[in-house]
Amino acid sequence: MYFDSLHAALDMGGHGFYVWTAYSVTIVMIALVVIAPVLRRRRFLRQLAGQLKRAQVATAENTRGER
Repeated sequence: MYFDSLHAALDMGGHGFYVWTAYSVTIVMIALVVIAPVLRRRRFLRQLAGQLKRAQVATAENTRGER
């Protein structure tokens, strides 16, 4: 093992703050890259469903008015 204790692993010879900050930023960015398209797709499908529902209501109103 490279380090004698957990504290030594976290400290990394005085560079731990920078290393763990870099790891944290990387993990957050990867999470955003994975999560953002999922949220965007969900929002798009909700908007599409709303447009479809409005179109169906408009079509139903037009067919009732033609009778």
